[in-house]
Amino acid sequence: MFGCLCYVHSKSSDKFDQRSRKCVFLGYSYSQRGWKVMELESKKHFVSRDVRFDETQFPFDLKLVPLSTHSAGDMVMESRPHIHDDDLTDFGLTHQHGQRTNSSSGNFTTIEVPMQTNIVMPDGPSGQPVEAEDLTHVEEATTHDTSQGMQSDTASSTPLGRGLRRKFPSVHLHDYVQTHAATTAPHYHPTQSSSSAISNEKEPNSYHDAVRDPRWREAMRKEIDAMEANGTWILVTMPTHEKPIHCKWVYKIKYKSNGTIERFKARLVVCGNRQVEGIDNHETFAPVAKMTTVRTLLDVATAKNWELHQMDVDNAFLHGKLNEEVYMYPPLGFSTTRPNQVCLLQRSLYGLRQAPRCWFSRLSNALISYGFIRSYADYSLFTLRKGHDFVCIMVYVDDLLIAGNNSSLVGAIKKHLAACFPIKDLGRLKYFLGLEVARSPTGIFLCQRKYTLDLLDELGMSGCKPSDFPMEAHHKPPVSTSPLFSQPERYRRVIGKLIYLTLTRPELSYYVHILAQLMQSPRTNHWDAVLRVIRYLKGQPRQGILLCSASDLRLQGYCDSDWAACPISRRSLTGYLVMLGGSPISWKTKKQPTMSRSSAEAEYRSMATVGCELLWLKRLLLSLGISHSRPMEVFCDNQAALYIASNPIFHERTRHIEIDCHFVRDLIQQGTLFTKHIGSSLQLADIFTKSLGSQQFHFLMSKLGVLNLPAST
Repeated sequence: MFGCLCYVHSKSSDKFDQRSRKCVFLGYSYSQRGWKVMELESKKHFVSRDVRFDETQFPFDLKLVPLSTHSAGDMVMESRPHIHDDDLTDFGLTHQHGQRTNSSSGNFTTIEVPMQTNIVMPDGPSGQPVEAEDLTHVEEATTHDTSQGMQSDTASSTPLGRGLRRKFPSVHLHDYVQTHAATTAPHYHPTQSSSSAISNEKEPNSYHDAVRDPRWREAMRKEIDAMEANGTWILVTMPTHEKPIHCKWVYKIKYKSNGTIERFKARLVVCGNRQVEGIDNHETFAPVAKMTTVRTLLDVATAKNWELHQMDVDNAFLHGKLNEEVYMYPPLGFSTTRPNQVCLLQRSLYGLRQAPRCWFSRLSNALISYGFIRSYADYSLFTLRKGHDFVCIMVYVDDLLIAGNNSSLVGAIKKHLAACFPIKDLGRLKYFLGLEVARSPTGIFLCQRKYTLDLLDELGMSGCKPSDFPMEAHHKPPVSTSPLFSQPERYRRVIGKLIYLTLTRPELSYYVHILAQLMQSPRTNHWDAVLRVIRYLKGQPRQGILLCSASDLRLQGYCDSDWAACPISRRSLTGYLVMLGGSPISWKTKKQPTMSRSSAEAEYRSMATVGCELLWLKRLLLSLGISHSRPMEVFCDNQAALYIASNPIFHERTRHIEIDCHFVRDLIQQGTLFTKHIGSSLQLADIFTKSLGSQQFHFLMSKLGVLNLPAST
């Protein structure tokens, strides 16, 4: 039982030493077999297999306080204030002294909503309410009859009204002693703290729920402050020829990488699905950073020993200038001073279809004015070169990843961005887009530990039995006659999370690709296959990729195919892997668009696919100041495909793939690519095209650069 007393065997050669040590049971180890405990004397945490438990003693047991000396039902806990529906429409910005104020535009009226968070206990002998923290000792409850009498008297004197009625426990609980914890003990394990924080705090689904919590009210107040300071809208009389669109509040709890709460975030979002294309919006596309670009940048940064920093723009979309004429109803909780007034938007707002494009245009202009150049390989990458100094910025909506070899130049760029937008400097790169970044002299380790643990907790599989590999060898999930799965939405949601997990788990690409094809009509066998992958994640939640610092930044490609792999369409499967200096930066499993008449043809199409990826990565490295003049090696395990690529010969079985033949042959003749044969047992791309056995799976995974980060003790 968690928190109970346990005795751990002491491995000492002295016969006069104690045979065991007193410890507290904390949980189970993720990296080795054993129990995680904490020694009471030294407060040290360690893992041991030789443990005996005493579940009758708890060294850190909470001090429990009985609810009442008479009745367990007389306690009233007011965690939220009583607010009428009429008050909800007048919520707004309020000063600390509770004065009624107007917004910066003078058109919004606000009031203060009182908040009480005390735990009110039954009245003491003096008639004053007793606070929970002032209780030191209360006698145990009296007889059952006395409790019933006290409840009757209390119930008759309690004023009725919405939210004022006292709640009494069930009559079935009168035979039990009920207690209330007056103190809370800290968590001794970060994973337990993370799970507790995530499970206890709930995000409100509506404005009426959020307005009762002072933390969410403060978050909404900050959002409105930012909008008014930015001049997001002006109040005008509702035009007769226009139809305003609605808006709503969206609430999100932001967590740190260790699971603790970072902040409560409220966002005012426009219902962009009501926009009319051609009137309310025109162009909407805005580029974001590709994850392959992110991994490439991190690999180059660790090889060149560049600094890595992260910045976050506050309310990024509010800084984009809106060109179209869009009207919006006022937000919930704010009333205008005159009737029939609506908001004429001056800046882009979250939810508008053109908002990402407006923001990216504003940010691009700010960077280009400072001297940055946009990369043609990835439009979300901006580079700046001044002599030997080099700085690049990767943009993912409002998250900026800055890398450079000059600290003073990086600092100057940060000041320039802070002068253009309200921005937060998050310091050294540690947590970016759900990726946990750990840097050491060996290199940069990328993993999604918290994301994996959250997925296990969501599915209720935190205590499941781990699996050694994701799927049995030669398993074909599409071929199934089992009944349809009763929760297809749940299947699709889990597959979406697994797709994002492949950003740092390349060994899952094939399995997620196969299971993602079945989202339309999943069956029970398919769901069982998904749970098998989840069980594999349970065994290695800290697994990720290592980008080595000792890198020559040389591009190498591995390509493979599984001929006629799909049992339904008989199309082949392409799998490739690109290594930069021995570190994986790009991988993919994809079904070929057409059928191949032979295995050589399928392999050749895979070779053309990896050739395109290598060309793009070569241009991307050039944007980062890395010139790759040597031929890029492509490893293939099919002799026929290598022969077709090296010899300009066409015959009846290769005439229909002439375009791919010309493309690969031209790259080889130009000296851009250099093909090599590799044995099937050493083909790293083999893990992207088929389900392998345990031995071959773990062998290839070790060659991919996939490692397991040891658990901290």
